[in-house]
Amino acid sequence: MALTQERKNELINEYKVHDTDTGSPEVQIAILTEKINYLNNHLRTHKKDHHSRRGLLKMVGQRRNLLTYLRENDIQRYRVLIDKLGLRR
Repeated sequence: MALTQERKNELINEYKVHDTDTGSPEVQIAILTEKINYLNNHLRTHKKDHHSRRGLLKMVGQRRNLLTYLRENDIQRYRVLIDKLGLRR
């Protein structure tokens, strides 16, 4: 499995905006980034796994949409998240 429940809870606790937050854009982007990184490593080993490649591309598109939403609504939160996750080098 790509993402265990314990790791997911760690990500939620690290990126949450308020105490009961589980679905803010920051949390969703962090979880998607973790899954994308896992699939990237998987596809380096299994080059012909086209089903997983399609799932990876769908996740990248979903993350891109969430990042666009965050950038348009709150540029400061967007910049902090990009620095924290190490995206957009």
